[in-house]
Amino acid sequence: MTLLLTAFWPGLAGAILLGCAVGFLAGWPENRAIPLGLAGLALVLLLLATAQAMPGLPGLWLEGAALMLPLYLAGCALGALGNRTTGAGR
Repeated sequence: MTLLLTAFWPGLAGAILLGCAVGFLAGWPENRAIPLGLAGLALVLLLLATAQAMPGLPGLWLEGAALMLPLYLAGCALGALGNRTTGAGR
């Protein structure tokens, strides 16, 4: 896992920055099913990555997605919170 963090740190930083920008521009979702579905997808990716269900290069992509999606979603939540507190959006 440490090797993944050292190799993917630009992608992880980009995921959280992109999530902050998208969350600020989009705001909070109106439907509660969307965040629950995305959290469920992140959980499924995490379970598949920890079970090592895919070997080789597809497994590396899966582990990278399992690392980047939660950071992107956290960035979206932070950006939406910033949008709400500044009153810039809806």
